[in-house]
Amino acid sequence: MKATNWDLYLQRQMGDPEMRALIEEELKALRVGAQIARLRKRRHLSQTALAAKVGMSAPNISRLETSPAQNMTLETLVKIARALGREVKIALPARRASGPRRLRAAKA
Repeated sequence: MKATNWDLYLQRQMGDPEMRALIEEELKALRVGAQIARLRKRRHLSQTALAAKVGMSAPNISRLETSPAQNMTLETLVKIARALGREVKIALPARRASGPRRLRAAKA
Protein backbone atom coordinates (compact mmCIF):
# COMPACT_ATOMS: atom_id res chain seq x y z
CA MET A 1 0.00 0.00 0.00
CA LYS A 2 1.33 3.41 -0.96
CA ALA A 3 2.00 5.87 1.87
CA THR A 4 -0.33 8.86 1.84
CA ASN A 5 0.71 12.46 2.48
CA TRP A 6 -0.78 12.05 5.98
CA ASP A 7 1.37 8.97 6.62
CA LEU A 8 4.50 10.84 5.55
CA TYR A 9 3.58 13.87 7.66
CA LEU A 10 2.92 11.72 10.73
CA GLN A 11 6.22 9.89 10.23
CA ARG A 12 8.09 13.22 10.20
CA GLN A 13 6.24 14.45 13.29
CA MET A 14 6.92 11.24 15.20
CA GLY A 15 10.64 11.70 14.47
CA ASP A 16 10.64 14.81 16.68
CA PRO A 17 10.94 13.64 20.34
CA GLU A 18 8.87 16.53 21.72
CA MET A 19 6.09 16.04 19.19
CA ARG A 20 6.15 12.28 19.73
CA ALA A 21 5.69 12.77 23.48
CA LEU A 22 2.74 15.11 22.90
CA ILE A 23 1.09 12.70 20.47
CA GLU A 24 1.56 9.77 22.84
CA GLU A 25 0.00 11.74 25.72
CA GLU A 26 -3.00 12.64 23.57
CA LEU A 27 -3.43 9.01 22.53
CA LYS A 28 -3.33 7.88 26.17
CA ALA A 29 -6.07 10.35 27.06
CA LEU A 30 -8.14 9.22 24.09
CA ARG A 31 -7.78 5.58 25.15
CA VAL A 32 -9.21 6.39 28.61
CA GLY A 33 -12.26 8.03 27.05
CA ALA A 34 -12.73 5.20 24.58
CA GLN A 35 -12.46 2.66 27.39
CA ILE A 36 -15.14 4.50 29.39
CA ALA A 37 -17.44 4.47 26.34
CA ARG A 38 -16.78 0.78 25.69
CA LEU A 39 -17.51 -0.20 29.31
CA ARG A 40 -20.62 1.98 29.40
CA LYS A 41 -21.99 0.33 26.27
CA ARG A 42 -21.11 -3.14 27.58
CA ARG A 43 -23.27 -2.41 30.64
CA HIS A 44 -26.08 -1.17 28.35
CA LEU A 45 -25.98 2.33 29.85
CA SER A 46 -26.68 5.50 27.93
CA GLN A 47 -24.53 8.55 28.56
CA THR A 48 -27.52 10.03 30.39
CA ALA A 49 -27.84 6.97 32.65
CA LEU A 50 -24.12 6.95 33.45
CA ALA A 51 -24.20 10.69 34.09
CA ALA A 52 -27.05 10.24 36.58
CA LYS A 53 -25.12 7.52 38.45
CA VAL A 54 -22.04 9.72 38.64
CA GLY A 55 -23.74 13.06 39.30
CA MET A 56 -22.67 14.70 36.05
CA SER A 57 -24.41 15.88 32.91
CA ALA A 58 -24.64 13.69 29.79
CA PRO A 59 -22.71 16.27 27.70
CA ASN A 60 -19.83 16.02 30.19
CA ILE A 61 -19.77 12.24 29.83
CA SER A 62 -19.77 12.69 26.06
CA ARG A 63 -16.81 15.09 26.23
CA LEU A 64 -14.84 12.73 28.45
CA GLU A 65 -15.46 9.85 26.06
CA THR A 66 -14.60 11.67 22.86
CA SER A 67 -12.16 14.49 23.60
CA PRO A 68 -8.56 13.49 24.22
CA ALA A 69 -7.74 16.98 25.47
CA GLN A 70 -10.44 16.85 28.15
CA ASN A 71 -8.98 16.92 31.64
CA MET A 72 -10.48 14.56 34.16
CA THR A 73 -9.82 14.56 37.89
CA LEU A 74 -8.94 11.34 39.63
CA GLU A 75 -12.10 11.76 41.69
CA THR A 76 -14.23 11.87 38.54
CA LEU A 77 -12.46 8.85 37.07
CA VAL A 78 -13.06 6.89 40.30
CA LYS A 79 -16.77 7.82 40.30
CA ILE A 80 -17.15 6.72 36.69
CA ALA A 81 -15.23 3.49 37.31
CA ARG A 82 -17.41 2.62 40.31
CA ALA A 83 -20.58 3.37 38.33
CA LEU A 84 -19.30 0.92 35.71
CA GLY A 85 -18.43 -1.73 38.30
CA ARG A 86 -14.70 -1.19 37.90
CA GLU A 87 -11.71 0.01 39.89
CA VAL A 88 -9.08 2.51 38.90
CA LYS A 89 -5.56 1.19 38.62
CA ILE A 90 -2.71 3.64 38.19
CA ALA A 91 0.62 2.49 36.80
CA LEU A 92 3.79 4.48 36.43
CA PRO A 93 5.80 2.57 33.83
CA ALA A 94 9.29 3.70 32.89
CA ARG A 95 9.37 6.12 30.00
CA ARG A 96 11.01 5.02 26.82
CA ALA A 97 14.19 6.85 26.06
CA SER A 98 13.73 9.01 23.00
CA GLY A 99 17.29 10.19 22.81
CA PRO A 100 19.48 12.28 25.06
CA ARG A 101 17.67 14.98 27.02
CA ARG A 102 19.40 18.28 27.30
CA LEU A 103 18.78 20.81 29.99
CA ARG A 104 18.58 24.38 28.81
CA ALA A 105 20.17 27.11 30.88
CA ALA A 106 17.70 29.75 32.03
CA LYS A 107 18.19 33.10 30.33
CA ALA A 108 18.82 35.98 32.67
